[in-house]
Amino acid sequence: MKNSEIKELSTKELKERIETERELLSRMKLNHAVSPLDNPIKIRDSRKNVARMNTELVSRLSKENIKS
Repeated sequence: MKNSEIKELSTKELKERIETERELLSRMKLNHAVSPLDNPIKIRDSRKNVARMNTELVSRLSKENIKS
C-alpha cells in the first residue's frame, strides 16, 4: 500500500485496516513458522504497511491534539 493511498483513508478506515493487516501478519508469521511460505517477503511488506499506517494515524492524532 502506498503512502498516497493511506492518506486518502479516513481515520476510522485507517484503524480498521491496521487491525486487519496485523491479523494477516500474525497469520503469516504462524504459517511461516510451521511451513515456509512461498514468498517470505510478504511478511516484511505487511510489517512495513502496518508501520506506514501507524505513522499516518499518529500524525493525524497529533494534528488533532494541536488544533484543539
